[in-house]
Amino acid sequence: MNVWQALLLGAVQGLTEFLPVSSSGHLLLLRELLGLEEAGVLFDVMLHVGTLAAVIVVFRKDIAACFRPPFARAALLIFASVPAAVAGFLLSDFIDGAFGGGEFLFASFALTAVILILTQRIGRARDRAGLIGEKTGIKQAAAMGLMQAVALIPGVSRSASTVFGGVASGGERADVAAFAFMMSLPVIAGSAVLGLTGGLNGNVEVAPMLVGMAAAFLCGLVSASAMLKIVLKGRYVPIIIYLFALSVFSLVIRLI
Repeated sequence: MNVWQALLLGAVQGLTEFLPVSSSGHLLLLRELLGLEEAGVLFDVMLHVGTLAAVIVVFRKDIAACFRPPFARAALLIFASVPAAVAGFLLSDFIDGAFGGGEFLFASFALTAVILILTQRIGRARDRAGLIGEKTGIKQAAAMGLMQAVALIPGVSRSASTVFGGVASGGERADVAAFAFMMSLPVIAGSAVLGLTGGLNGNVEVAPMLVGMAAAFLCGLVSASAMLKIVLKGRYVPIIIYLFALSVFSLVIRLI
């Protein structure tokens, strides 16, 4: 892997980790196009570290609040993380075997688009009815946690899924967005830890690795801020169109 390929992979990881388009799906597709199906576990870990650092910077105040008594927010985060943790533990081999090759990315991208359509419609219906959303509680945490488990499938966006769970269960948009980002902390950190414990395979030079990590961090800052604005406005049409187009593209390259 050269520096330019690492830069591209890092930028895509950072931009797509927080926007509702699926970083895992984009990286699978990009690696296939570049002929980099296996970039090395260490490189993947460093990309996750870059995006983890980005979310810590953007949500440093929210993170600090989790460690203040009575620790209600921290308890909700732990509760919301359980479904994905259990599903990952029980189904990771099945998911990797069934979806890891990217054969069904077209369906996953299309499913993410449908999730965004539903999120937008629910949000607009609530706006027309003049309903005010609730602060994140047990109901929202449970719904968002279950949707995060669905997003273990490559190509299904974690941020789109969790925001849908929060909005569909009556959550207030700004608080749902912040909680969804907070939920990404244990997921991203867990991915990095699993990568390390799985063995540092692959020969990745230091320069490409650092470039990829820096790109993931900087692009993560941009995408996290952009996602907040998108959720607050509840306007997903451009992303929905993009996802359907990407679904068609990923299917075409599989057939040719």
